[in-house]
Amino acid sequence: MALAAIPAAGALGAPYTNPKIQGVRVGVQSYSFRDRPLDQALAAMQEIGLGECELYQGHVEPQGKTRAEMKDWRLSVPLDVFTSIRRKFDAAGVDLFAYNLSFNDSFSDEEIDRGFKMANALEVEVITASSTLSAAQRVAPFADKHKVKVAMHGHNNLTNPNEFAKPESFAAAMKMSKYFYVNLDIGHFWSAGYDPLEYIQAHHGRITNLHIKDRVKNDPHANKPFGQGDTPIKPVLQLLKTKKWPIPANIEYEYGTQGMDSVAEVKKCFQYLKDALA
Repeated sequence: MALAAIPAAGALGAPYTNPKIQGVRVGVQSYSFRDRPLDQALAAMQEIGLGECELYQGHVEPQGKTRAEMKDWRLSVPLDVFTSIRRKFDAAGVDLFAYNLSFNDSFSDEEIDRGFKMANALEVEVITASSTLSAAQRVAPFADKHKVKVAMHGHNNLTNPNEFAKPESFAAAMKMSKYFYVNLDIGHFWSAGYDPLEYIQAHHGRITNLHIKDRVKNDPHANKPFGQGDTPIKPVLQLLKTKKWPIPANIEYEYGTQGMDSVAEVKKCFQYLKDALA
């Protein structure tokens, strides 16, 4: 029934919606639509015209489970569930690029290994992860085994050395495995006091994708509507355009409060990016 609610790609006039704007790959982290289930999130992507997606694990995993129940689910859920999710994206004309599965220190080795099998069933190129350095050490041999890229996502917690926030944290992870990369959140990176432009120029070969959000430099708190912070969104996009680097720039709508319409807000974000690339 859920699949039937999504029009076939042929009905859209093309196999996939073009995810490029002025040559820059523009997509969305489906966390932006965390207020609705996956089928409705896919319908929103179609409505907005977004052709590429990084899939948030909250759109896949059951909610409200205890830790033990979640472990049981991860180890027992049929991989056909993930194959069918891939087919939904294909039918919707949205290219599923990455799966966001945030390995943490509570993951068992069996859960880590199953996460890579889930990614293979989804046919994605990358797993993105809000993780820790200690968890990354345990994930590294599985990345090597499965030959799947894992891109570490940073936040702006500069006080915990186990968190990904500083350039040194990403460097330490990339030494653990040749399959470890960076999912650079330019808003968090900027609010932590670092320059995403400089980092992208220096490390573009090890960056799988960006998260685009607007924040204020050295402000650890507020996310802002696009254009109301001082994150260098336009210079970053123009850099990708000029250099022709195939790094997806994924909208991550995170500034909203309860009651805001995520579809309307992501439309605004998407328009902001189109204007920035004009």
